[in-house]
Amino acid sequence: MPIARDIIDRVLGSPHGEAAYKICEKLIDAGHECWWVGGAVRNMLVGIIPGEIDMATSALPDQIQKLFPKSDDSAAALGAVIVSQSGHTFELTTFREDDSASDGRHPESVKFSKDLKYDALRRDATINALYWNPISRELIDPCGGEGDLKERLVRLIGEPTQRLKHDVLRILRMVRLRAAIDGQYEPATYQALRAIAPSTTKLSGTRILQELEKLLAGERPQIGLEDLWELGVMKVIIPELYICKGIAQPKDYHHEGDVWNHLLKCCASFSDDHQPDVRLAALFHDCGKAKTFSREERIRFDHHAEVSSDITETVLRRLQMPGNRTSKISWIIRHHMMMGSFKELSDERKAHWYFHPWFQELLQLMYLDIAGTDPSDFTLYDAIVDDYDAFLNAHPRPPKPLLTGDEVMEILGLKPGEQVGKILKSLHEAQVRKEIRTKKEAKEYLTKLKE
Repeated sequence: MPIARDIIDRVLGSPHGEAAYKICEKLIDAGHECWWVGGAVRNMLVGIIPGEIDMATSALPDQIQKLFPKSDDSAAALGAVIVSQSGHTFELTTFREDDSASDGRHPESVKFSKDLKYDALRRDATINALYWNPISRELIDPCGGEGDLKERLVRLIGEPTQRLKHDVLRILRMVRLRAAIDGQYEPATYQALRAIAPSTTKLSGTRILQELEKLLAGERPQIGLEDLWELGVMKVIIPELYICKGIAQPKDYHHEGDVWNHLLKCCASFSDDHQPDVRLAALFHDCGKAKTFSREERIRFDHHAEVSSDITETVLRRLQMPGNRTSKISWIIRHHMMMGSFKELSDERKAHWYFHPWFQELLQLMYLDIAGTDPSDFTLYDAIVDDYDAFLNAHPRPPKPLLTGDEVMEILGLKPGEQVGKILKSLHEAQVRKEIRTKKEAKEYLTKLKE
């Protein structure tokens, strides 16, 4: 399955592709090998224009830096250099070989190589070990990735168990890769993923969060999330979501099934408009239903929004998310069941909500919550959108917030957390009431709070 001529023309004809071509050309002219590698080549083979283009080269980091003096060499010790060309950035990685010394969590020992074959053998999956030269148009496939891609097959390179033990993060990457290609696992790879899943306890919260956000940013996050549950990974990394499977919902309102099915359906409804914070809010917004389930006249989940908000805050702090983002996502979840009363509010209270800096994301969560429900009834959502638009037309939005969260923390000596969000909210309300009009007045307002 060679790369189609029209795809090559479109990629190389784009500003991004042209910049990547020039980088390769410069390295090759200097006597080095340089190849596009991994996801960009995989995407081109299946007819997708790549959003990012990574490159592998025989040039050592210092040699790359000499050719591109303005490059970012902060990760040069690991063999990676970030190069800018015509306003576009690319990661260039020197050919490397695997180092067997690893605790499964910090596989950062690097051994450089001059041989592309050894570089291919250290990569995770066969369909990520594809190399393409934009100048010669040559495709190199040392591990049989092209054939696996035809079958939409995710197969680890080498002995699967050892590959995962060497770097446990590969478990999350393989899950994300299967979702990306809408594929299937090679049997030995699948068994290894299940066997090594408990070792994900070794991963830092930061690494887990990074992979989770990449999964949610993909086209089919619901596939990856279900895999994380099925493989036993979710039970280890986010047990608060794992327990959502099997939590029944009222049959008259939720034909999609239990809470877990609802969350998956919400995530399957993402569009390009939904930014990372909204996507995370959608994933976690009903996680509190596992703790609030009751059976009275019907199945109920009293106060589940508040409980879900508290659980989400705990999880995101464990995953080492910055405090300002944690507070925002927690706030969105906490208020997602309040939307029904908005049309009946006074103009003053509507201003409080409609001018809130996070209201649009709250509205987006409402949309995803409805989209994840079968049957989906958007009547209330549409009414709120109409009222919101009418209100903004009649009441121009106040200027942007006078102070940022970072400025509030610096002035008051606070650490990231919910208190910062509350203070920003108070500042915003005072600004809407026109009690505060300048940055100086906002700082004076904070000084009074400090006293």
